[in-house]
Amino acid sequence: MTASTHTNAAGRWFLIVLGMVLAMLGGVFVWLMARSFQRAWEMRAWPKIPCVILVSEVAEFKHDEISGMEFRQLLNYGYEWQGVAHTSNHLTWRDNPASPSRELVESRVAEFPVGKSTVCHVDPANPAFAILKPDSLAPGYAIWFPGLFVIGGLGIVWRAATNRPSRPQVRS
Repeated sequence: MTASTHTNAAGRWFLIVLGMVLAMLGGVFVWLMARSFQRAWEMRAWPKIPCVILVSEVAEFKHDEISGMEFRQLLNYGYEWQGVAHTSNHLTWRDNPASPSRELVESRVAEFPVGKSTVCHVDPANPAFAILKPDSLAPGYAIWFPGLFVIGGLGIVWRAATNRPSRPQVRS
């Protein structure tokens, strides 16, 4: 085996591994985005139940002595599901987002003031879990982007594995 052949084989294996890594990373993100989209889609089918805001206020907290002050909406609302009273404290699936902006959290508090009658989405499989705002369907609309990494990575693998040389350039 000549040095040139050895270099070509090593280069092909490098491209195969690189392509597989790209395809796998893209696949992980496709899966994560598909799961988020599916969950958001399912939330839209959850029953909408009347509820009343019981607690809505701004809470301040610090993660540690070095970090800056952050704010979060303390939220609690009551609803009735099949004759049983429940309370929940989730604005969205991921709870109540924190922010370094007090004004942003105050605007969320103003959107859901104490005593307000609104509608919550109740998980029929777990009626103790309810949300006020379902997740966005945006991951489903953007899933094409990590899909490009899957397709590109598999293309690199195919090209390296089939040992197709690039087309020679014609000089005029």
